[in-house]
Amino acid sequence: MIKLVPLPRRSPLHRRLDGLGAEWSFQGDAEVARHFGDPEGERTAAGRLALVDLSALPRGGYKGPAAIGWLAGLGALIGPEHNRAYPQADGSLIAKLAPTEAFILGPADGPADLLAAWEGAWNAEAADGAWPMPRRDSHCWFFLAGEAAPAMFAKLCAVDLRERAFPLHAVAQTSVARTNAILVSGEIGGHRGAHLLADSASADYLFGVFLDAMDEFDGRPAGLAAIGALG
Repeated sequence: MIKLVPLPRRSPLHRRLDGLGAEWSFQGDAEVARHFGDPEGERTAAGRLALVDLSALPRGGYKGPAAIGWLAGLGALIGPEHNRAYPQADGSLIAKLAPTEAFILGPADGPADLLAAWEGAWNAEAADGAWPMPRRDSHCWFFLAGEAAPAMFAKLCAVDLRERAFPLHAVAQTSVARTNAILVSGEIGGHRGAHLLADSASADYLFGVFLDAMDEFDGRPAGLAAIGALG
């Protein structure tokens, strides 16, 4: 009898990262780049300017007139403002994009227990008016860290990432390098930065754009170990 073994989730950039010398680790069901052969250099870069691919990690979302209320009824912490991210007890972030839509980022450094619980609780009858959105498939996920990130980002987008203009947990739905994207101000392992979410089909294009834009600031791609995101 053939035994089926589930394959790990991989980033749409897996081959490109492998070509850059990625050393791989497992985070839950995801295969992620631990580092690119220079862990110390990448940790230093995370304070200056680093691009970390989180696309293999769990994320999800719900949309519809009952979406926010349904999540709140399950214990999700969501305030009245939209275009804001709300931290959860397990380290997840719920980005409230509109009164009818939530984009959920699982924690980068551990299991996405709440996201899994909400996915398990959903059914069409109990959650009438709240429909799951497959954000792990539809969107890539990058994290831009380092003090030079706002200056670099100014070359690609009109959103000002400086703290006074884009404080922690702010959300912007915007265009980055002519590609629709969602920006979420966040923190991973003590590193402040911006989560960037965009169409998965644009992942390779955006990664190349960022590498080119970072060169002026001595930025580099980094693995999850550089930002303390390996659980």
